[in-house]
Amino acid sequence: MNGRLRMRALVTGLVLGLLLGVFTPYNNTVLHNTPLGGGHFPLAPFFIVAWLFVIDAMASRLTRRPPFFSGVELMVIWLMTVLFTAIGYAGLSETFFINITAPERFAKDAYRWTEVLTPLLPESWFPHSAQAVNTFFEGLKGGRDMSFTAVLGHIPWDVWLPVLSVWACFILGAFFVMICLMSLFGRQWVVNERVHFPLLRVPMLMGEALDQKLFLSWWTDRYLLMGLTFAGALHLLNGLHFYYPSVPEMPTLVLAGSYFPKFGLFSGFYKLKLYFIPAFVGFAFLTTRQISFSMWVFYILSGLLFGLLYVLGWQLPEAALGTTLGPDLARPEGAQTIGSYLVFFLFLVWLARHHLKETITCMLRPACHSEVVEHKGKFDITPREWDPPVWPLWGLCLGMLGLAAWCWFFGLPLAAALLLPFMFLVVMLVTSRLVCQGGLPYFTLTAAPSDALMGCFGTGFFGAAGMAATAVMQKVLFLDVREAVAPTLFHGAKIRQEAKRRNLVLAAIGVSLVLALATAFVTMLFLGYKYGLRELGLDWATRTVLANYENAQRLVDQPVGPNPWMITYAGAGAAVMALLIFCYYKFPWWPLHPLGYLAAYSGGMKILWFPFFLGWLCNHLVLHYGGTSLYNRVRYLFVGLVLGDFLMGGAYAVIGLFTGQSYNVFPL
Repeated sequence: MNGRLRMRALVTGLVLGLLLGVFTPYNNTVLHNTPLGGGHFPLAPFFIVAWLFVIDAMASRLTRRPPFFSGVELMVIWLMTVLFTAIGYAGLSETFFINITAPERFAKDAYRWTEVLTPLLPESWFPHSAQAVNTFFEGLKGGRDMSFTAVLGHIPWDVWLPVLSVWACFILGAFFVMICLMSLFGRQWVVNERVHFPLLRVPMLMGEALDQKLFLSWWTDRYLLMGLTFAGALHLLNGLHFYYPSVPEMPTLVLAGSYFPKFGLFSGFYKLKLYFIPAFVGFAFLTTRQISFSMWVFYILSGLLFGLLYVLGWQLPEAALGTTLGPDLARPEGAQTIGSYLVFFLFLVWLARHHLKETITCMLRPACHSEVVEHKGKFDITPREWDPPVWPLWGLCLGMLGLAAWCWFFGLPLAAALLLPFMFLVVMLVTSRLVCQGGLPYFTLTAAPSDALMGCFGTGFFGAAGMAATAVMQKVLFLDVREAVAPTLFHGAKIRQEAKRRNLVLAAIGVSLVLALATAFVTMLFLGYKYGLRELGLDWATRTVLANYENAQRLVDQPVGPNPWMITYAGAGAAVMALLIFCYYKFPWWPLHPLGYLAAYSGGMKILWFPFFLGWLCNHLVLHYGGTSLYNRVRYLFVGLVLGDFLMGGAYAVIGLFTGQSYNVFPL
């Protein structure tokens, strides 16, 4: 791929990113149209960049000049727009403003947690003007008829700016740590381990075709056209059925749970669903066969484990785990992920041990970045190109200390203030590896980062004020990872490796994060004061925020010590993960990848397990009967499935702008 990267691409990425950062929350909350974001391969950024690929190639063909953008430049544009889309809604602002206004908004609604937590929480975190908050939720009187500037003029910025400034320090500090983590481990993953990035395969193939001036012929590949036609026809038919119910549809969801008993060995499959999503099948096919196999196998095994424990009489009630701050700790077996995350994190560090050792050596001995070379009898000092940069390690250490100082300043004991950011780091690194190597377009956590510390040390480890502060901080960035920033940054590490001016990619990421945060703050305030936050369809966000506060209140009211059941399940998860890693590393024939175990209990696998099964089955049959030559041809069929889904999804999103209702290609 041509690694050329020019300012025109960065300016285009910023302009498109700003437009998406403003329009995404408006589209999702006011228009209630097809979500433009969501997941780790969101709809709108790829839909736009796919058309940029096409227009660029056609313009180059007609003018007989080089393409206006190179393949890497379009990948950088995609990266920047994804960051804006994520932070603009699902990755931050969807729940952020409800999170920081809940103590004031619900203070008079007889919620017990408002009485318990409000005195414990830092005042600088929340707006303390009842009028400003109520108007934010109700909307300005006549606000719907006001102009953009008039609404902005009526926002009480003196109430909001101090609060948003305090939170911006925390959020940007966390983003800085993520960038350092990406820079520190990104090169290890991309260059040393050669990690596969399945979600990037389609745009990268498009970029290679564009740079080689084969893009138009690339679109005429018969396998690609077959996949594109199949996905297009499927959604054309189902879309017509959505708008005209008399048109028959082709079901893409089968409720298979009715075929299994509610009790007994197979009770874990009582709510089993079979989703057929062509794009997700395509991602699964492009994932390595061992990983795609492990994803669906571990999901099936997790259902069997639930039934087996039931048959053996070891069915543990949820109450045995106590109250946690986890987003989806629906079954005690899910607590295994706490131990498995910690062990897999250690495995990632162990894999990077040589790279980290070199980095630490260069940090302690700056001379390692240069070497003495004899030239014509003279000795010159020249830089060594292959030595790792040390600034990410310095930045990571300082950034983690900054987050720890933030936690300590706002009420956490020193030990908790040091360990909680570390757990955030563990979860973000493992989640990023899971998404990037596993090809998961949608992923949710099972247990919260703080659950590990609470299970091992009890709530007294945080203290009452620390418990309340942890619940709020964690909810801001480290609980709802459906569209987390960290995996996108690691995708950026792969794109950065393809670019010639890598520091320019890093600068684009930094500028995008800062502008995306500012845009998200202003946009959500504007929408709230113009339409009223309660009218924006944020029911899910409100429920999860209130549940988070209520759980924190119970933990403050009824402190608990170390939880033996959670430690037991987390220990079992750690043991299983250690065994899987040992077998994966030592035995070349071992069929199961540890990533499958990490994802088994995620809510996203309820949707993804069957597409992974289909993708693995097709991949296995193609390689078994046709080898790599057939695979290289047939893979374009699955590329076509991805393109067909996203192009049709984008088309229906455009149609929804005019019809007021939209057929959703992807499940909500």
